[in-house]
Amino acid sequence: MISMNFELHPFHIVEESPWPVIMSLVAFNTLINLVFFAWKMQGVVFFFFNLILGGLILSIWGGDVTKESSLIGFHTHEIESSLKWSIGWFILREIFFFVSFFWAFFTLRLRSTIELGERWPPFLIEPTNPFSIPLLNTLILLRSGVRLTWAHHSIIEGDYLKGTVGLGITILLGFYFTLLQVMEYFERSFRFNDSLYGRVFFLSTGFHGAHVAIGTSLLILCFLRLVLNQHFRNHHMGLEARRWYWHFVDVVWLFLFTFIYWWGR
Repeated sequence: MISMNFELHPFHIVEESPWPVIMSLVAFNTLINLVFFAWKMQGVVFFFFNLILGGLILSIWGGDVTKESSLIGFHTHEIESSLKWSIGWFILREIFFFVSFFWAFFTLRLRSTIELGERWPPFLIEPTNPFSIPLLNTLILLRSGVRLTWAHHSIIEGDYLKGTVGLGITILLGFYFTLLQVMEYFERSFRFNDSLYGRVFFLSTGFHGAHVAIGTSLLILCFLRLVLNQHFRNHHMGLEARRWYWHFVDVVWLFLFTFIYWWGR
């Protein structure tokens, strides 16, 4: 049971929940399907099935958190402050996660070995044209970030209609980005197992695509809460955290486009 005593401390003890364990299993299965898809270009149905399943679990889990924050009122100022710190540390961890991919890419790009033909990209690897789908995806993500910021400021100002429209446009742009990236993967002349270039390319861009899909699912939850009038001018920690996460995804893509798609050619 959830218990709390405001007279003693501003925190509360959350009730036992199966969703963290179930979500971990779904995330692990999604990762396996992502690697299999990048390796053989198969299993895309199972990959998207896991994404949808993960979105459903996040919606149920988010509903429990919504009850704690909006309906019961357990999210005090101290709890929101600790949640902000948690999101900050999580994003910092994700930054170093992508730094590892860039580190590997820079090492291979600047120190091509005999096994790679002393050239980059390796022989018989036709790199992606950065001014085709990657450039379009860059514009899509930048526009989505602007729309999300616009939606956030609209909610702060109390204009929930503009906030709903801006959030809806951001979600549609997120879906469009994912669709274009899947199309790009199918059009590639190389695969995950085609030299180190293929591995670094698909791991870095694939994990970023997974982050976009997860961020889109989280924004859908915010959209539903906004439609149900569960976001308020002074109480919208969920949307603010997702805004930070989405801007982080935007910045990572700018680095991917600049170094892997453009400079890496």
